Amino acid sequence: MKPAIWLDGSLRDADSAMVSVFDHGLTVGDGVFETVKATEGQPFALTRHLRRLARSARGLGLPEPDLDEVRRGCEEVLKAHPVPFGRLRITYTGGISPLGSDRGTAGPTLVVALVEAARRPDATAVITVPWARNERGALTGLKTTSYGENVIALARAHEHGATEALFGNTVGALCEGTGTNVFVVLDGQLHTPPLSSGCLAGITRALVLEWVGAKETDLPLEALRGAEEVFLTSTTRDVQAVHRVDDHTLPGAPGPVTAEALRIFIERAAADIDP
Repeated sequence: MKPAIWLDGSLRDADSAMVSVFDHGLTVGDGVFETVKATEGQPFALTRHLRRLARSARGLGLPEPDLDEVRRGCEEVLKAHPVPFGRLRITYTGGISPLGSDRGTAGPTLVVALVEAARRPDATAVITVPWARNERGALTGLKTTSYGENVIALARAHEHGATEALFGNTVGALCEGTGTNVFVVLDGQLHTPPLSSGCLAGITRALVLEWVGAKETDLPLEALRGAEEVFLTSTTRDVQAVHRVDDHTLPGAPGPVTAEALRIFIERAAADIDP
């Protein structure tokens, strides 16, 4: 199935949906985005995603997005190509600009696209990488299109038979994955890194904290090796158990804490499409 695309106010097909080669999102990564899970034509937690899109735009200094227009774009692409399970991507950039870091005056570019996605397996493998998240950086906590570090780290994960790479921060504390938040079970207690570690305020992370409960704890990256259970959260993974971290195996994944977190998440998400 071809992707459904909304570009600057109207539906387009893949052949006519064109963004300028001078768009600041392309030339310098000056943009923000959201990925929203779509099930049977319905977006999950869309309001939370739109709020975070606006926060990221403000943090990057972009004009405030028209969230009513963004919502219309989402509705149009979901109506045009409903899929059983899909990835709805909202991208909002600095628009046509000079070839450099200065922004132009043409205004932002808005793209909403929908593609069908595969559902994740119950458990997966992850690796740790030697590169650090900068918890004091200008982009910390913003979901921007500057994803080069994630591309490199995820490629390394795939080379090692894993689907995700986990970062520490500049002081060696556990932070996040390339597109996930991470939870660990230590002595039967569920923990996740605090936002001060430099991790993104994930939508699924926030829902797990609200619905399941966990301690936000500064942990060394090495805590992954001593954990009884590890799981990832993200928009399209929901709650996904980890059965291997680097060369360390976590037998029986998903463990009881992870399984209960997933059960609660599925139950609560089914009861409210826009929590």
